[in-house]
Amino acid sequence: MKKGILALIVLIVLAVILGGWYVRTNNTLVDMKGQATKQWANVESSYQRRSDLIGNLVKTVQGAADFERNTLKEVIEARAKATSTTIDANNITPQQLAEFQQAQTGLSSALSRLLVTVERYPELKANQNFLELQSQLEGTENRINVERNRFNNLAGEYNIKIEKIPTNFIASIANFDPIALFSSNPGAENAPDVNFEFN
Repeated sequence: MKKGILALIVLIVLAVILGGWYVRTNNTLVDMKGQATKQWANVESSYQRRSDLIGNLVKTVQGAADFERNTLKEVIEARAKATSTTIDANNITPQQLAEFQQAQTGLSSALSRLLVTVERYPELKANQNFLELQSQLEGTENRINVERNRFNNLAGEYNIKIEKIPTNFIASIANFDPIALFSSNPGAENAPDVNFEFN
């Protein structure tokens, strides 16, 4: 009888220890995933700020009557595509992230062409509203990079945690999936081709 009670006590103690470990580990993973998800919202907020600034920039540039309408049209279309591409913050997949990043890259490319084209319009370059918007846009691009890096750090730590033993057992039981990370655009490792020929 004493051995049976002792065995029961040992089983209860083991169950309490394992249960406590499971709860602590699960809560840690929930917290880490939540931090990464919250940071993703900061990334989206920075992209939204850029989108808002681009709208104001386009309106300012449209004031220059002889400005290339095709360039503006490309920026407007790229902005619309970038804002229509969304990601479920609770389920960031590599495919969703690639689509989002492709749309944002298209917008960045169109915006770069717009800013290069502006160089040919001295009256626009002297416009105080344009200069202020351009400066805010530059700051926003820096902010986007900072927020993406923070997201990658948090998501990376979470991804490492769910792969480590013994946490990976709980991660697989509780369906904690890896979070996709931002990566550079294809060809980003190559130096850009700078061409100042406007003809």
